[in-house]
Amino acid sequence: MDKLKLKSKERNSEYRQTDKNVSRKNLIIGSLIGTYVAITPFLFYLYEYVPNTQVWETFLFTYDSNLWGDANLSMWILTGKAVPFVLLLIWFFTNRNWWYHALIVPIVMYAFQIVGLIYNDIANVDELDWLYMIPLMAIIIPSIYLIRAKMFNKINDADKSMQELEEEFMMKPKGVWSRIKQYF
Repeated sequence: MDKLKLKSKERNSEYRQTDKNVSRKNLIIGSLIGTYVAITPFLFYLYEYVPNTQVWETFLFTYDSNLWGDANLSMWILTGKAVPFVLLLIWFFTNRNWWYHALIVPIVMYAFQIVGLIYNDIANVDELDWLYMIPLMAIIIPSIYLIRAKMFNKINDADKSMQELEEEFMMKPKGVWSRIKQYF
């Protein structure tokens, strides 16, 4: 009997230690995310530290703003796209609602715009990105509609509340990496 109590205490202490590690890790990640969200206004205005010249030289790299003609202007456009992109990524990976897949569409849109701005440095960076997003939207929009239709079908057939149905459709991976894995 004493051996069973001892084993039970050992298991409980192991679980408590694991829970402490997980909660500590969640606290650190949450603090980093919260800090990033809080400093986004500062990150958006980083372009003001870029000179108004065509070529911007730093000790890390040299940037030539070919068609833009002004490194400050191109960095203003980049920060205007990169800050919302990262905020959407945070929202996507921390969202637990059934509709969070809809966030993929603006995430991909901003990603195309950022890549086009960095690698092509063209003046019409926002013009044709929607053509690349049509296949993505053709998959995401009907799947979101099907999930919604399933939910409302279950509401009509069962006595579950909307909160219970959202919890049923909610995906709960253990970490960021498992959440990324569920898409591939």
